[in-house]
Amino acid sequence: MKTRRAWRVTEREAAKRDAAESGSARIPGLLAAGAGALRGRVGWALGAVLVLALGLVGTWLFVGSETRGTPPDTRARAYEDYDACLLTDERGIVTGAPAAPVWEGMQAASLDKRIRVTFVPVMGEKSVANARPFLNGLMQRDCEIVVASGAPQVAAAEAAVEKNPKVRFVTVGGESGAAHDNLVRVAPGASLKDDIASTVKRLAAEG
Repeated sequence: MKTRRAWRVTEREAAKRDAAESGSARIPGLLAAGAGALRGRVGWALGAVLVLALGLVGTWLFVGSETRGTPPDTRARAYEDYDACLLTDERGIVTGAPAAPVWEGMQAASLDKRIRVTFVPVMGEKSVANARPFLNGLMQRDCEIVVASGAPQVAAAEAAVEKNPKVRFVTVGGESGAAHDNLVRVAPGASLKDDIASTVKRLAAEG
């Protein structure tokens, strides 16, 4: 026989079970309602906000990586306008070579930052015919100013003056001859370096 206390305990336990079962039954409904809301306007709004946030984060990371990159070398020299090319004998620009002070003058002119200087030695036979292909190579490289040092190189350069009116020629120790607007003859001597530097800079400034 159950006492009244036992009936009360049983009733309380039954009530607890009913409450738990009713709560569990409501969970799927709530989840379904939440899923439906996400599929509706609220879902579109949340998706748009998420996409925007991801885009902003991606942009920030990209820009941050660019700004944190290696800074440009401030020592790098920016050349803008003219290529001045030196044609030498096979000794090139080594110390003691005839073209050494010429090259030093061209390097001084390149401090202008508008003039890039290069040199090409003529290898092989010491003749005008052998120097001519090397000279043509400089003009094919679009050298606006061609400087020639050494007898064969000078002779090849002066022979090319009339056929290349847009190129400015500078010859060192060239024999006196016909004058041309695009030819400058510089005499060798103690002031050769400074004379070459001022001549190249002047020609670049004249354009």
